Amino acid sequence: MDQLSPHVIMSSHPTTLRVGLATARLSPTLDAGVERIRMFLRDAAAQDVDVVCLPESYLPGIRCVGYDIPAYDHNAQERALAAVCAAARDAGVAAVVPMDWQVDGRLHNAAHVVGADGTRLGFQTKNQIPPEEESDYAPGHARHVFEVAGARVGVVICHEGWRYPETVRWAARHGAQVVFHPHYHGSETTPAAPRRWCDPDGPFHELAMRARAAENTVYYAGVNYALPNQECASAVVAPDGTCVARAPYGEESLLVADLDLSAATGLYAHRLAPERYPDLSGVA
Repeated sequence: MDQLSPHVIMSSHPTTLRVGLATARLSPTLDAGVERIRMFLRDAAAQDVDVVCLPESYLPGIRCVGYDIPAYDHNAQERALAAVCAAARDAGVAAVVPMDWQVDGRLHNAAHVVGADGTRLGFQTKNQIPPEEESDYAPGHARHVFEVAGARVGVVICHEGWRYPETVRWAARHGAQVVFHPHYHGSETTPAAPRRWCDPDGPFHELAMRARAAENTVYYAGVNYALPNQECASAVVAPDGTCVARAPYGEESLLVADLDLSAATGLYAHRLAPERYPDLSGVA
């Protein structure tokens, strides 16, 4: 597995979070996906990573984009999640694990957050569903911030992070210092992907990552699949909108970055004055 050297933000402040973004290939089976997560967690442990994030819907695989993904099986998903929890405990590394998850008979595109001791800390659902996913997934109706390795983190999933900046702002206004953004952008067949960061002639997604970080003064960590035509790099963006580190396009890799959490003040998120926008008075 290819790997980038960590980019370290030098700071005298002792509070840091070492994150790993797993730009993974789509796995052919659920079991293969679990094994690949084990591989990433072992690699992360060797590099003293605190938390690893996988791409959107990694277990059993991304739906709605043409792949042959098996019908939902809750028992199989439970077993897969239990195996990932055990792998996180063995590695001593927390994980953000995007996966299908059914609640009260409704199938959600979700992301479980697992502690370094293997504890299930909860899950975040995708609450803003794009039109092409509405036949497969129900939207969630709650947002959460999780405590991971002494840091406060939020999760937004693909479409909602690109098109609904309120999702990121909610996390920042509720204390998140890092917002993870598992997603899927690209394909096996579309025209060639951009080959430089924030290519002005390329898709807008990398520019949006910079905006989400800077408009909220938090770290933004987006992780994509490794695709032949990958439209957005896995990357970490600092609270001032600069790129901390990014993975190469199209290659399976674990991108590692040290984040100085003292820079993630949430300043601009907290300066939102909803009373100045009467139609947004209920927005957190």
